[in-house]
Amino acid sequence: VSDVLAAIDWVVLRGREHNIRVMNLSLAADSTESHLTDPLCRAVRSAVAAGITVVVAAGNFGKDRNGREVYGTVGSPGIETAVIPVSSAKTERKRCNRFEVSVNRFSSRGPTRGVHVHSDGKQRSDNALKPDLVAPGNRILGSMASKKRGASELPETHKELVPDKNTRGVVTNREGKTRMLMQLSGTSVAAPVVSGVVALMLEANPGLTPPLIKAMLQYTATPIAGANLLQQGTGLVNAEGALALATSVRDDL
Repeated sequence: VSDVLAAIDWVVLRGREHNIRVMNLSLAADSTESHLTDPLCRAVRSAVAAGITVVVAAGNFGKDRNGREVYGTVGSPGIETAVIPVSSAKTERKRCNRFEVSVNRFSSRGPTRGVHVHSDGKQRSDNALKPDLVAPGNRILGSMASKKRGASELPETHKELVPDKNTRGVVTNREGKTRMLMQLSGTSVAAPVVSGVVALMLEANPGLTPPLIKAMLQYTATPIAGANLLQQGTGLVNAEGALALATSVRDDL
């Protein structure tokens, strides 16, 4: 936690110097504290106040050991109201090439359960409606981290994460070096999808502010049939809709 706090502080301190407008945090810590006092929440709240849009993984605690759905499991700093916590969705091919989108069962559900002591001395739960959005986060193909000799520990330990080499498991970059690919599932790979959309929105309209970006993303999201507000937020991120809305407002806000 102290390392993450130091990293966030660095971004806030150097944000204007390096034109940092969006921060992705693919991490989630268990916390019983309110977002008002939780250290990670206080840090990301400072980042948002500095004009940086913060996108966070909601967490992968949506079911217990018996596979039963569990609510109130969004992790910190996703419990902070100023940031954009993202859960994971998957797309399945059905008959007649029809596709069906659903929320992954492992994705953390709201509401937030952090507890704070009210001015009257009584304990109160935050009970904020989270997550805000869902994004593709199931079997996402990406670059495999590598060491000097061979692949990193994760794909070596879990061979199922590496696709078949004869299909799409190997790519060659411009220097002619072979790069391996791996696939991952989780809210940690869903959050960067939203961060990418935010970057495109800011590129199209640099005048956007973090609260406005969050509102636009939620307004344009596509609701997923059969999923409730505490599972999907306002729905699946809609990049095209968010960009269209971003370019329709003034760029000198």
